[in-house]
Amino acid sequence: MYNKFLEGMAEILEIDTLNEESKFDELDVVWDSLAIVSTIALLDQCFDAMIPGSQLAEVSSVNEILSLVESQN
Repeated sequence: MYNKFLEGMAEILEIDTLNEESKFDELDVVWDSLAIVSTIALLDQCFDAMIPGSQLAEVSSVNEILSLVESQN
């Protein structure tokens, strides 16, 4: 599921590839409400985790998203 998550995030952010160290500002991507809602659905699909949009709005990297998922377990 981890690779599926990374592929899904790349699609959401409209880039070719990314890894867990990828930071949104360095990638020059748009991290807006549509990306956040899409990420919520992706996290539910890949990890069966529900992260609130308000928490996702505060993150700036893939690693921070994965940390939120880990904190739920």
